[in-house]
Amino acid sequence: MTLIRQQDLIDSVADALQYISYYHPLDFIQALHRAYQAEESPAAKEAMAQILVNSRLCAEGHRPICQDTGIVNVFLKVGMQLRWEGTLSVTEMVNEGVRRAYTHPDNLLRGSVLADPAGARRNTRDNTPAVIHMELVPGDRLEVTVAAKGGGSENKSKLAMLNPSDSILDWVVKTVPTMGAGWCPPGMLGIGIGGTAEKAMLMAKESLMEPIDIDELKARGPSNRLEELRLQIFEAVNDLGIGAQGLGGLTTVLDVKIMDHPTHAASLPVAMIPNCAATRHVHFTLDGSGPAELTPPRLDDWPKLVWEAGPTSRRVNLDTLTADEVASWKPGDNLLLSGKMLTGRDAAHKRIADLFARGEQLPDGVDFKGRFIYYVGPVDPVRDEVVGPAGPTTATRMDKFTEVMLEKTGLLGMVGKAERGQAAIDSIRAHKAVYLIAIGGAAYLVSKAIRKSRVVAFADLGMEAIHEFEVEEMPVTVAVDTSGNSVHRSGPEQWQARIAAQKVTIR
Repeated sequence: MTLIRQQDLIDSVADALQYISYYHPLDFIQALHRAYQAEESPAAKEAMAQILVNSRLCAEGHRPICQDTGIVNVFLKVGMQLRWEGTLSVTEMVNEGVRRAYTHPDNLLRGSVLADPAGARRNTRDNTPAVIHMELVPGDRLEVTVAAKGGGSENKSKLAMLNPSDSILDWVVKTVPTMGAGWCPPGMLGIGIGGTAEKAMLMAKESLMEPIDIDELKARGPSNRLEELRLQIFEAVNDLGIGAQGLGGLTTVLDVKIMDHPTHAASLPVAMIPNCAATRHVHFTLDGSGPAELTPPRLDDWPKLVWEAGPTSRRVNLDTLTADEVASWKPGDNLLLSGKMLTGRDAAHKRIADLFARGEQLPDGVDFKGRFIYYVGPVDPVRDEVVGPAGPTTATRMDKFTEVMLEKTGLLGMVGKAERGQAAIDSIRAHKAVYLIAIGGAAYLVSKAIRKSRVVAFADLGMEAIHEFEVEEMPVTVAVDTSGNSVHRSGPEQWQARIAAQKVTIR
């Protein structure tokens, strides 16, 4: 009978979370590189280049692929013949592994988990507790899958209770555009079909742990209805022209995964969860011989790409920037920002809005007039870093605060990830402001542009505190100009039409 030691599971979970924080699965890198080579949209190709270069930098530097180091998901298949040595419960063992991983001094990971989610929303500081699923299975082994899921992709999860006669393909094609680009495409779609509502969601999540193999499936052809549906959804979603980061392009998804389960005759539950460009998961088995041994990938397996600013990139001094200069920018323009900017995410925006509602002023040292705000919650620095990985967060969460920020503070512009909603765009147009995007999934690369960092307000909010960054040639793209024109609308529209025209020509 196999004896699983408590310390072996703790060490294995901790090692796995460190491992996936800086190593992409090799199948993802290979699939993204193929998509990069085939991409015809310059903006999307640039976005994928940054993601690929960032991935290699993270593998070399053992630092997180994305600033959002996720909420931990652990799937355990526990052999019914194994025994445990230790005093902790299995849940406690897993959470101790999470705690050690996220507080590792050489690679600190960001605490993103909040207790009392409907109330005080207190950061647990060590990313515990994990979301754990356990299943008893025959045998004497412990099979473990460890994943870290960021908020950008998780927040775009969808569930529908369809009628039995409804088309799953039609629902997916209708639903994906409503997810925007905050889930950082290109990534994967995990789909669960059948069972009950909660079973469908769980299957969607589990399916994303499978390797990318859509090219092999296309080459051999489908052998069952689910494989046929995978191919249909893959083609139909890419035909939408959403593209990398929602900028418009040929590739929106790298694969589509589906799991199903028998369901009630009157039901057709369908769940869909996207996996972002910072996909992170690993599988291992414990057999009683010690902790898991995770073999690092070879750096030679990454494509030999070097990111450099293009010749059309415009250099911008944030410290001397005028409204007239901002008004000259157009959607799709590439900029290199230098100078000082402030940061602020959900909690900081809420606190600022509450201050104004009470007739109070901003804290001393916080002045947004004529300045830019970056929607980021950075990872704490290690060694000689100024700041840890500092990629953008999904900007639509700040839409509800945009009008008050522009009206009350004199803010000139915002930097975030993905699209803005109509209300935010209306405010941007009315105040002659601008919205820029940095590339989601390129957090470590972006952090290389940050030369100085200091907390200026709301230190108690941890990673959500207001920082002042001094940046040098930070790469961004104009997403919404002062007239309210959005690249996240024009780009996908253009490429959807272009893809459709190409298919007509081929036929």
